[in-house]
Amino acid sequence: MSELLLEGVTSESKPYQDSLLQMLAAIRRHLKMDVAFISEFSEGKRVFRQVDPQTADNPVQPGAGDPLEASFCQRVVDGRLPELIPDARLNPVAAALPPTHALPVGAHLSVPIRMQDGSVYGTFCCFSRAADNSLDERDLNMMRVFADVAGELIERERMQARRREEITLRLRPALEDDGLAIVYQPIYDLVQHKVVGFEALSRFVKGPERSPDVWFSEANEIGLGGRLEAHAVRMSLEGLRDLPADIYVSVNMSPEHILEGTMDQFFQGKALHRVMLEITEHAVVEHYDELVRKIRPYRDRGLKVAVDDAGAGYSSFRHILHLMPDRIKLDMSLTRNIDGDTSRRALAAAFARFSEETGSAIVAEGVETAAEMHTLQALGVTRIQGFYIGRPVALPAAIQLCSADPANGMGKLH
Repeated sequence: MSELLLEGVTSESKPYQDSLLQMLAAIRRHLKMDVAFISEFSEGKRVFRQVDPQTADNPVQPGAGDPLEASFCQRVVDGRLPELIPDARLNPVAAALPPTHALPVGAHLSVPIRMQDGSVYGTFCCFSRAADNSLDERDLNMMRVFADVAGELIERERMQARRREEITLRLRPALEDDGLAIVYQPIYDLVQHKVVGFEALSRFVKGPERSPDVWFSEANEIGLGGRLEAHAVRMSLEGLRDLPADIYVSVNMSPEHILEGTMDQFFQGKALHRVMLEITEHAVVEHYDELVRKIRPYRDRGLKVAVDDAGAGYSSFRHILHLMPDRIKLDMSLTRNIDGDTSRRALAAAFARFSEETGSAIVAEGVETAAEMHTLQALGVTRIQGFYIGRPVALPAAIQLCSADPANGMGKLH
């Protein structure tokens, strides 16, 4: 299993492991057995995957194994032993097996765990050191029910493991070599008539053609979202070396990854007065105090903070109130067709008024027409971003945009 896959596998599989362990503990206590376990048949061995109780003196330990042919499990599956044995020492086949006397094994119940395709995964087992003649078909049927549920959980975990591996293989180029590219979309100041900054945006150049949010969503799904986000920010900030000193770069991070405390990886040694950190997240943040505390040292060094997607949902309003950002970026759902929609104009005007009261500045995203631009300008929005101004471009083209002739007025910077 690759190093990338291992980063996310533990937390993803833990709910299944916990459920299986709870099932083992329940059946062991109910049947008054000493040991319960789930085994997997793998490469000629019986490997113990989940075991109850989890104690050092248990003769069965997770991860241990023995030859399959020497086990009760194989003989139960192929019919040489019954699934229910009240006293193993009285069964000739069981009595001939060394574990019967070494452990010892008295009562023993074991049923196959089957996958959806009919293949045998292993067995759901429990045994006691003493014989128990009270065990009956009802107890065995309960074991079968538990084995069926265990099989469904294991199947589900396998499917998720396959999906994690598929996603990891897709992400590996973006995380390890040249599968990720950064483009820069200009942010234009209508007062100064010039480009004042760029938003750095990720483009995935290897693998299926999908929007960046799908890539980041999948990375989050398998526990690699923070790593991918950090890699994208690190690459984005490399543009500061070549862009003019009065130009800033805006990078995107989600609150959950800021809270992980990884920002120093890419902010160390950077001129933070030229960096805008856009907080991007549509989910409610539970611990704003901690988020503010994580960001404060960087703001003290000059970092500016923006709240992205303002007007797109309730969470953005909470971000604005708690984080007191330097910039508020109006979402394109608000700016699109704003020239013909009184509700959009009213909400944008409210944001503009709020910015005046709080000292924040407004940046309007998604501006695609001259009419939208002029409407926003009339509302007091002086910085805009969108296809009407310029599409995202590679760094060399972004550098050229910085020297565009201000005498041309706003113009389109394509």
